[in-house]
Amino acid sequence: MNTAPRWLSDEEQRVWRAYLHATTLLEDHLDRQLQRDAGMPHIYYGLLVQLSEAPRRRRRMTELAIEAKITRSRLSHAIARLEKNGWVRREDCPSDKRGQYALLTDEGMEVLERAAPGHVDAVRQAMFDRLTPEQTAQLGEIMRVLAEGLQPQDPTADLPWLR
Repeated sequence: MNTAPRWLSDEEQRVWRAYLHATTLLEDHLDRQLQRDAGMPHIYYGLLVQLSEAPRRRRRMTELAIEAKITRSRLSHAIARLEKNGWVRREDCPSDKRGQYALLTDEGMEVLERAAPGHVDAVRQAMFDRLTPEQTAQLGEIMRVLAEGLQPQDPTADLPWLR
């Protein structure tokens, strides 16, 4: 049985396009700031943050891919660049011959600590300084609802970060 598409209302279309426009501009703003001030793209900064928060500053590569929502191939490329800079080192997993860990080096931690204040300032200026506390709470709730609704429950789901 063919059913007609549920087209977006004018208001939904306006909100959708505003969301796309704002998220594209925000990601570009943060990427440019980190490139200018720290010599790295936003995705690399996020990987360094994940490693800095992990026990012993190391995580399995698969876990990093899942958390960053990127393919393992893209992660491998990113980690190779971070290794070349001396910010990350790979280690083999002793319990799984195919598995690897990414480990944040002392130099990588120093780079992250130098980059963090400027990045936080860019986030604050671009986002939180423009919102009231009520809007911040609403946005947080909206993003939580969207993320929960989009998070696949099927462990066999074909997700890019599991490829």
